[in-house]
Amino acid sequence: MEDRIGPALRQAREERKLSLRKVATAAGISASLLSQVETGRSQPSVSTLYALVSHLGISLDELLGIGAPAARELPVAPTSSGVVQRAADNPVLEMANGVRWERLAIGGQTDVDALLVTYEPGAASSVDRKLMRHSGTEYAYLFSGELTLLLDFDRHLLAPGDSLCFDSTRPHMYLNHGTEPARGVWFVSGRRDLDHTREWVESQVGGLSGENPARPSNAVEALALLGVPPVKGERG
Repeated sequence: MEDRIGPALRQAREERKLSLRKVATAAGISASLLSQVETGRSQPSVSTLYALVSHLGISLDELLGIGAPAARELPVAPTSSGVVQRAADNPVLEMANGVRWERLAIGGQTDVDALLVTYEPGAASSVDRKLMRHSGTEYAYLFSGELTLLLDFDRHLLAPGDSLCFDSTRPHMYLNHGTEPARGVWFVSGRRDLDHTREWVESQVGGLSGENPARPSNAVEALALLGVPPVKGERG
């Protein structure tokens, strides 16, 4: 399934008539890395994938080729009545640095990402150890292994049975410093594309016009207008 990530990202970019360099700049990565992802020579990290799908305004279902954009229906066995998604049918994304996502049943909803997530020992959500942020609210429950969450200036060690919830616009990163895989269920709701991020920022700061030099041109600038400082590296 991960073989589809690159072509799907390239298709979404070309449909929007966006250049490789423009999308890479908006996502905070190099054009060469985006080219490698699009051609399948490199798998994106969690932070890179979220940056790209948020900027392009596509869902994980579209990225995985599940259903049509106008009516995404979850493919299930005929006997399931559209309620049950079998484990063998979970779409899988293998990402850089030992992170694995399995997309869980969401009943055709497009405003939530439901994921079974595995971080192998040494894995991190960002290859370059930079904290990420994206729109939405993040929920998770860890049921095996240990996982470190860096959130703003704080460090939290999650053990089996621990859960979390935070605003995903806050700088954050996950790392597995343990010796066994960390596995849990994640839900990210309310993730918006860049256009919605701009609208949201304008509703918060007010009075931004097309000629206003302060108008955000990418998600990083949009968050900066709300007082979220730039993220330069691991903190905690």
